Amino acid sequence: MNTCKFLDQDIEGRGAKLPKQVQNPPMVATNRTMVMTEPENKRRQRYVEKDGKCNVHHGNVRETYRYLTDIFTTLVDLKWRFNLLVFTMVYTITWIFFGFIWWLIAYIRGDLDHIEDSTWTPCVDKLNGFVSAFLFSIETETTIGYGYRVITDKCPEGIVLLLVQAILGSIVNAFMVGCMFVKISQPKKRAETLMFSNMAVISMRDSKLCLMFRVGDLRNSHIVEASIRAKLIKSKQTKEGEFIPLNQTDINVGFDTGDDRLFLVSPLIICHEFNEHSPFYELSKEQLGKEEFEIVVILEGMVEATGMTCQARSSYVENEVLWGHRFMPVLTLEEGFYEVDYDTFHNTDETPTPTCSAKELAELNKKGEALQLTSTNSKANQTTEKDMQEDPQEEVLPAVANGDISIKKENGCE
Repeated sequence: MNTCKFLDQDIEGRGAKLPKQVQNPPMVATNRTMVMTEPENKRRQRYVEKDGKCNVHHGNVRETYRYLTDIFTTLVDLKWRFNLLVFTMVYTITWIFFGFIWWLIAYIRGDLDHIEDSTWTPCVDKLNGFVSAFLFSIETETTIGYGYRVITDKCPEGIVLLLVQAILGSIVNAFMVGCMFVKISQPKKRAETLMFSNMAVISMRDSKLCLMFRVGDLRNSHIVEASIRAKLIKSKQTKEGEFIPLNQTDINVGFDTGDDRLFLVSPLIICHEFNEHSPFYELSKEQLGKEEFEIVVILEGMVEATGMTCQARSSYVENEVLWGHRFMPVLTLEEGFYEVDYDTFHNTDETPTPTCSAKELAELNKKGEALQLTSTNSKANQTTEKDMQEDPQEEVLPAVANGDISIKKENGCE
């Protein structure tokens, strides 16, 4: 028998209260092990953190050479301290390498043995050791201009080396400066100004149970082509007995109607309807406290200022979903403009909501419509008020409307 209760009524008689010793079992010691109760404040393991970071670590990666095949992305993904270290090391090693080549040419040609000979024409004037060769290498690669030291036209090998260093120096500059530019212009920080509500709520909307959460953009420069999608992360066991950990299921937030395409100028409430295609169709308030799942929400769009794609993520675990709540308004009309009050962005208030599942509500509504049709036909056949009193009709189950629900008592619903 379907039951459906409301949040504004006390729920009693669900079972005898357990003794205190049973509610808080003591630590049990045995000769082999020690059994301890699980701490109540144990942190819920998340797949995606509230700030959008994915809580997944890749271990035992043997084919590490794959990272080198995409060295540019690898460098961009490095943390800033390692990125700056690589940036400094690449230039320093390049200068030292070519400085050594310049010193080697001078050593092979005998320039270092004729430093005081004014009649000797060296490959590089005033190059009298490795330090001066290193400084000449820096001047060549950075194109800051020759001063005290300069190459002569009597050294063909030096001219070839000058061309090679100039070309390779340009390639290194393009690669490293491009890497730093991409690192700086990454749209990750743009996602910091995209907000998700701390909690998701379940309540009635247009006579249907819905899961809702709120998104907002703090900047005046908007996200272009913004879209929202959601995933249900929950372990699953197939009919064949295969266990699928962290199975991903799409949650319809309007991609069949276009409601997932957002005009994110002011905060919006994203709604998922509990219908027969929803993974929450059989979820009731009582089952919500027993389930373990995670809802990952992903907001994507292009940054208006740069045109780069930006993605913001967040998630809600089962204890962050409030049954029988709805979000408070944040938009008010002022003189000539609308004002958003972000102080109430995360605030919710309670609203009358049935505690049974959407499936049970649909069955009750169908039964109520059938009873109403039967009652109408019966009244049409009655001729006298006396007959109607002798044959009273059963109470009718009206449809759920605006969260104000009355359910037929004969079915055990209040």
